[in-house]
Amino acid sequence: MDLFPILVICFCLILCLLWNQRRAKGKLPPGPTPLPIIGNILQINMKDMNKSLNMLAKEYGPVFTVHFGPKPTVILHGYEAIKEALIDRGEEFSGRGEFPVLHKTSQGLGVVFSNGELWKQTRRFSLMVLRNMGMGKKTIEDRIQEEALCLVEALKKTKGSPCDPSFLLGCVPCNVICSVIFQSRFEYNDEKFLTLMKYFHQNFEIVSTPWVQEKHNKQSEFTMDNLIITVWDLFSAGTETTSTTMRYGLLLLLKHPEVSAKVQEEIQQVVGRNRSPCMKDRSSMPYTDAVVHEIQRFIDLVPTNVPHAVTQDVKFREYIIPKGTTVITSLNSVLYDDKEFPNPEKFDPGHFLDKSGNFKKSDYFMPFSSGKRVCAGEGLARMELFLILTNILQNFTLKSLVDPKDIDITPVNKNFGSIPRFYELCFIPV
Repeated sequence: MDLFPILVICFCLILCLLWNQRRAKGKLPPGPTPLPIIGNILQINMKDMNKSLNMLAKEYGPVFTVHFGPKPTVILHGYEAIKEALIDRGEEFSGRGEFPVLHKTSQGLGVVFSNGELWKQTRRFSLMVLRNMGMGKKTIEDRIQEEALCLVEALKKTKGSPCDPSFLLGCVPCNVICSVIFQSRFEYNDEKFLTLMKYFHQNFEIVSTPWVQEKHNKQSEFTMDNLIITVWDLFSAGTETTSTTMRYGLLLLLKHPEVSAKVQEEIQQVVGRNRSPCMKDRSSMPYTDAVVHEIQRFIDLVPTNVPHAVTQDVKFREYIIPKGTTVITSLNSVLYDDKEFPNPEKFDPGHFLDKSGNFKKSDYFMPFSSGKRVCAGEGLARMELFLILTNILQNFTLKSLVDPKDIDITPVNKNFGSIPRFYELCFIPV
C-alpha cells in the first residue's frame, strides 16, 4: 500500500489540530473558515482586497477575522468599530502590525513601522523636531508658499503644452521636507533630487501591488540606524502621499471642470491676483476647503490603513484578541459611509458643505488614520494640499486632452495605496 496519501492525510490532520489550538487561545471574531497554511488567500481578491473585505463585513459584521497565510488578522470595519479601537482604546491598539514587504528595509526601526518604547521615543522625537522646525507655524507655511511659487514658475515653462504633472507635484512636498531636515532645498533638475524622487515613487508603487545623538548610550533608542530610517520615513511618507493626492486631485478636477471653475471664482473673490494664497484664507474659502477634503475622501489613498497590532491581550466587545495580533482598520468603510456621505461613489464637494454653503466638519474624515498612530505629518500635509491647489488654480486653468466624460478616474492599483492612472494635461495661464 502506498504510504504517501496516508502521510499527507496525517500531515493535514496535524496542521488542523495545531490550527484549532492556536484559535482556541483567544475567542477571535468570526470569519471565513481558513485552509491550513494558506488561510483565506483563495477567498480574497488581492488586487482589490478592499472590495473583498467589504463583502465579508456584510456577512460577518464590523469585527471579523481573516487569515493571510497561517496567522489571523482582525478586521475592523465601519466608523464605530474603528473609533472604539483607535480612539477610545488607543493604547491597546497602538502596536504596528506586520508589513513583510517593508520589514527588510525598515528593520522595525523608524517612526512608521517600529513598536513599543522604540516607537514612543522616536515618534516623540520626530514631533518635537517638526515643531521646532516650524510645523504648524508661519515659518513652515512660508516654506510651502515659496515652493508653491517655484512650482508655478516650472509650470509656466510648459507654455500650455501637454505634460505629465507627476514629477513637479512631487517636488513641492519633497523640498518642504528637505527644508525642514536639511534647512535647504534642491533645484528640480538636481541629479540627487531626481534619484530621491524616483525611489519614493517606485516604493509606493511596490507596496501598492498585490504582493547622532546618543551613540554611547546603549539604552538609547536613538541609534544611527534608527535615525536614518526615521528620516527616510519622514521623506517617503511626507512626499509620495501628498504628491499622489495632488496628482489624483488634478485628475478629478479635469473630470469635473465645473468644480475647478468654482474654486477659481472663490480664489478670485478672496485672494485676487496681487498676492499668493495663505492659510488664513482657508476660513474664508469654504468651497475650496471642501474640495480638498473631498479629494482626500474620494481617492481613499490608503484604503486599509497601515496595519495595527494589539499591545496586550484585549477583550474587544465579546471577543478576545491575543497580544500581537495584527489588526486592519478599513478606512474605506469610514470614508465611503453612505449615511455620512450620501452617494459616496460620486465626487461631490457638497459632502463637506452645509445647506448654507459653509464648510462642514466630519468625524468620519480619516484619511490620516486616527488615534495614537495618526499620521505625524497631518498638519503639514493639510497645509501643502491647500496651498498647492490654490496656487495652481490662481495661475492656471486645467485643460484636459480628452473629453471630461471619457476620463477614467478609477485607480490603476487599489491595494495598499490608490494610484491614479497616467495622464497628461495642459496648464493654461489665466
